[in-house]
Amino acid sequence: MGLFNNIATDPPIEVFHLTELFHQDANPSKVNLTIGVYQDENGKTLTLPVIRSVEQQMAQDLTLTKMYLKGTGLDAFCTACLKLVLGEQSPAIVENRACSIQTLSGTGAIRIGLDFLYRNGFRTAYVSAPTWGNHESVLQTVGFEVRKYRYWNKERLCLDIDGFVADLEAAPEKSVILLHACAHNPTGCDPTHEQWIRISDTCKSRQLIPFFDLAYQGFSSGDLDQDAWAIRYFAHEAKHELFVAQSFAKNFSLYNERIGHLIGLFESRDIIPKFRTQMATIVRRNYSNPPAHGAHLVATILNNPTLCGEWKNNVRAMYERIHAMRQLFYNKLKQLGTPGTWEHIVQQTGMFAYTGLNPRQCQVLMQQHHIYIMSDGRINICAITPKNADEIAQKFFDVITNVADDPKL
Repeated sequence: MGLFNNIATDPPIEVFHLTELFHQDANPSKVNLTIGVYQDENGKTLTLPVIRSVEQQMAQDLTLTKMYLKGTGLDAFCTACLKLVLGEQSPAIVENRACSIQTLSGTGAIRIGLDFLYRNGFRTAYVSAPTWGNHESVLQTVGFEVRKYRYWNKERLCLDIDGFVADLEAAPEKSVILLHACAHNPTGCDPTHEQWIRISDTCKSRQLIPFFDLAYQGFSSGDLDQDAWAIRYFAHEAKHELFVAQSFAKNFSLYNERIGHLIGLFESRDIIPKFRTQMATIVRRNYSNPPAHGAHLVATILNNPTLCGEWKNNVRAMYERIHAMRQLFYNKLKQLGTPGTWEHIVQQTGMFAYTGLNPRQCQVLMQQHHIYIMSDGRINICAITPKNADEIAQKFFDVITNVADDPKL
């Protein structure tokens, strides 16, 4: 008898499982609204023009080798990333109180940031209800006790700011608070500036640790600086010690390069060397050192004003298409007289819309209409195109009109 004959089978990861079912579906009108990748008007996820251009340059650069990067990453990349998030004139950068560590995209940044916090005595963490599906599992894997703060008001289809703040006020001191910097996943619902200030004040008074997940910089407003407003307020005005995990999968369309970084920002510059040594140890024990290709791409673009301007135009174009499809989908639902209120679709921002559909309606959309959608009703807005918008809206109308909730789901 083999030693592993009795191992358990883990449940499938929903977003990847649904994508696999989508690929197996032979129906010609099928649509995948699940996975969070940008798609153009033809439903394709293409490499950005600026990335193609830089890759061609890199292919001719004989000084680039396949030598290891150091564990904490490419310096030119990390320095540029700090400025992208905190701003060119950031006091924290000028005073050497912040540093960036290259990571395996945003997930890797969250993981090693939590590893650092856990090994330094932090044990309780809060996530929004709801949040990105991987937050809670990564926290639990590291060893944190995971609690939730109220975020989405299901009845009013908006942010529950009073519940949010009340839960922060009740949190134990030194709890880690995982925050979505912009384009909240899955709801697409972000706090206003005034609400962010209220959240910041509560974190400060309760000695809570803000940990921002920044996966969609540029996708919320089309403006990279505006989408970093909350982080910069916490860092510079409120003077928090904080962490930021950033992914470049979305806004550089570098999904399979696994490129991101972790920012640590502290009260004193004296902490930075200690932080770097601990991060080098953590990285060594996890994956030794990060990959170079994506880091060279991002560093080359961010450090070249012409290329950076071209990239910003690419980001703006992606944002504008997402925004247009959000408005188009809303218009189609309204034209059909779809029951319910749908203003939340256009009030939300970023790649996702939190539709308010119940699990039974989502199930029927997939099984009968070949529209693949997350069971919580989240959809990827940019999977909608001018060609498929009418059909998607009609199928939503049919399900919303004819399918009630099933309490068993």
